[in-house]
Amino acid sequence: MKLPPPESYQAFYKRSMTEPDAFWSEQAELIEWHKPFSRVCNYDNPPFVHWFEGGQTNLCHNAIDRHLSARGDQAALIHVSSETGLEKTYSFRELHAEVQRMAASLRELGVQKGDRVLIYMPMVAEAAFAMLACARIGAVHCVVFGGFASGSLASRIDDATPKVIVSADAGSRGGKVTPYKPLLDDALRLSSHKPDAVLLTDRGLAPMQLVAGRDRLWSDLRTRHLHAQVPCEWLDSTAISYTIYTSGTTGKPKGVQRDTGGYAVALAASMKHIFDSRAGETYFSTSDIGWVVGHSYIVYGPLIAGMATIMYEGLPTQGMDRQPDGGIWWSLVEKYRVTAMFSAPTAVRVLRKQDPALLQKYDLSSLRALYLAGEPLDEPTGRWIAEGLKVPVIDNYWQTETGWPLLTVANGVEQTPSKFGSPGIPMYGYRVKLLHEGTGEELTGAHEKGVVALEGPTPPGFMQTIWKDDARFVNTYWKSVPGKMVYNTFDWGIRDEDGYFFILGRTDDVINVAGHRMGTREIEESISGHPGVAEVAVVGVADALKGQVAMAFAVPRDASILSDAPAARALEGDIMKRVDGDLGAVARPSRVRFVTGLPKTRSGKLLRRAIQAVCEGRDAGDLTTLDDPAVLQQIRDQLAAG
Repeated sequence: MKLPPPESYQAFYKRSMTEPDAFWSEQAELIEWHKPFSRVCNYDNPPFVHWFEGGQTNLCHNAIDRHLSARGDQAALIHVSSETGLEKTYSFRELHAEVQRMAASLRELGVQKGDRVLIYMPMVAEAAFAMLACARIGAVHCVVFGGFASGSLASRIDDATPKVIVSADAGSRGGKVTPYKPLLDDALRLSSHKPDAVLLTDRGLAPMQLVAGRDRLWSDLRTRHLHAQVPCEWLDSTAISYTIYTSGTTGKPKGVQRDTGGYAVALAASMKHIFDSRAGETYFSTSDIGWVVGHSYIVYGPLIAGMATIMYEGLPTQGMDRQPDGGIWWSLVEKYRVTAMFSAPTAVRVLRKQDPALLQKYDLSSLRALYLAGEPLDEPTGRWIAEGLKVPVIDNYWQTETGWPLLTVANGVEQTPSKFGSPGIPMYGYRVKLLHEGTGEELTGAHEKGVVALEGPTPPGFMQTIWKDDARFVNTYWKSVPGKMVYNTFDWGIRDEDGYFFILGRTDDVINVAGHRMGTREIEESISGHPGVAEVAVVGVADALKGQVAMAFAVPRDASILSDAPAARALEGDIMKRVDGDLGAVARPSRVRFVTGLPKTRSGKLLRRAIQAVCEGRDAGDLTTLDDPAVLQQIRDQLAAG
C-alpha cells in the first residue's frame, strides 16, 4: 500500500478549519467505535457543541481491551513510588484484570451507569484502576487532587454528589506522610451529601478508623472479585466521561464536564500529531491525576495510543531509597526507554539546582522530546534543559477546560521549530484569536496585546459545559468579551510576525503556582473567615522557582497587631493553618502581611493589579482614582522591610 505524501502543518490545520467534518471523521478512525456516528459535529445551539452524535464507544475499551490481542503482554502501567520504594509494571492483560476487579467492586457498592464516583487518591496504581473502572461501567469519575484539605473536598463532594468515594489511608511527599482518611472523614462531616460507601486502599502508611456500614477495604473486595468479568458499557459519544474541578474567579470551583467519544478522539489524535508517539513506546508525565494533565497524559492518552505510561509518586530529587537523588527521573527514562516526557517548568527549575553531570550520567538516547506546560517557560530554563538533554524542548499551552493543547507545535505532522518563551502556534481544530479587551475587536498585527479567545465550535475533547450549570458556562466563558460570543481563556497574549503566540498572564484572579491553578478569591474567602481579619486581598506574585506564589495583605481587626511583631507572627501562623485546613498546603500564601487598609478606587473597587505590580517592582500604573495613596506606600514599606 502506497502511503500518501506528507502534509505540511499549514495544510493540515487549514483542512481542520475548512473541512472540519471530513477532518475529524479521519481522526475518529484512530479509536474503535461500537456503533458508528451519524453526525460529526452538531453546533445547532452555540456555544454548546456535540461531537460524533449517534456513535457509541468506551474510553476503557480504547485504553485497554482493544490492545489485548496485539500487545496483551506489553507493559501498560508502570507505577513507581520513590516515597515507598515500590516499583511495579502491569501489562495490558494484568491492567485489564485489575480494572475489572475494581469495576466489580464498584458495582457491588451500588455504582451504576451515570452515577458519580469521587476519587481522592495519591499517585498509586489503584487510582488509575478506579478511573478506568468508572469509564468501563459508564460511571462519571471526579478526581480531587490529594493535596486538597477537608473544606475544598467537602465542597466538591456536595457538588458531585458521588455514590461512592474511593480513597486511601495516606499519601506521601518528600518522606512526609499525609493521612487522607482523617481529611476525608472531616470532609464528610462538613458536607451535606453523604455517599453510600467509601472504598479504601490501605498502604500501611497511616492508621485508619473504619466507619461501620460505610467504609470498605479494597483488598477485601479485590479478593472476592479476583476473577471478575465485567464487560464495557457502550456509551453514547456525547455521554459524560468525567468532571474535574478548576478554580474560578469566584470562590465556588467549576466542575468542568467532558464527553466520551470526542475526548477519546482528541487524545488519540494528539498522541499521534502533537506528541509524535507510537504504540509500544513509553510515555512519562510527571503530573498528578488530580490535574487534567494526569487525566489526559498519564492515564487515558498514552494507553489509548497503546503505550506504556509511567505513574510516578515522589519528588524529582528523591531516589527510590528516599535519599536525595536529582537523577531519579533520568534513571526512569533510561530504564523504561521513555520516548516522550511531559513535565512543568517549575520541576525543571528545581532540577537545574542539581549537579549538571546527572544529565550525562544516564542513557537518554530513547527520548525524542521533552514537553512542558502548566505555566510560562522562561528562556534560561528552556535553554538549560534543551542543551542538557540534547532533544527538543516543546512548550505547550492549554487549560483544564480544553483537555489537550491548543498552542504548541505538531511535530507528528511536520517538524516545526519551537521558540523559547512561546508555547507555539494554534493546533488543528482551534480557532484562536487575539481580541481587544474593551471593544472585542480582533487584533491582527504583530505584538498587539489582547485577550486569547476561541471561536466556536470548539474541537473534540473540549469541555461540554460546567457540571449542572449551563448558565454559568455560557456567562463565564462565552459572554465576557464585549459584543462577541467567544470562549475567553482569561489570558493575555501577543503574536509575533511568524504566528507564534506568547502568553503574558491572567486577565482575572486565577494564579499558577508550580503549575497548580488556584483562584485567589478562594484563598481570600478562607482568610476572611478568620475572626482576627477584617479585610484581605490575595494576589499572585512572580516567583523565580514556582512561576507565581500567592501573597496576602490583611487588615487586622485589632490594630495593635500592626506594631506588635510577635502577635503579627502568631496571627500569620494561625491564618496559614486555616488556609491549610480549608484548601490544603498548595493554596497557602507565601506570606500574610498586615496593613491598615487596602488600595481601592473611590468607588470601592479593590486594585489587586496595583498590589501585584508593587510586589513585583513594576509601575503600578494610573493611580489617580486611588482613594488613599498612602495604603499602597504602606505595602511598599512592608515589602522593603522583608
